[in-house]
Amino acid sequence: MAVTVSLALLFGLALFGLLRHRDVGPIAAFVAVMFGFFLASTGAAGPISDMTGAIVDSVQHIDF
Repeated sequence: MAVTVSLALLFGLALFGLLRHRDVGPIAAFVAVMFGFFLASTGAAGPISDMTGAIVDSVQHIDF
């Protein structure tokens, strides 16, 4: 678990740097996929999933 969290942190920081410098290419896409993969393996996956579900549920109830 500790290795997964540190890899998620490493890829998250790399993705933040790439997006901050507006370097959006194949390398940034790879870093984003790896960040998502390792983030899904951490304890943050459950709360992120719950929050996403709550947002989708609240958007469905808005009358446009």
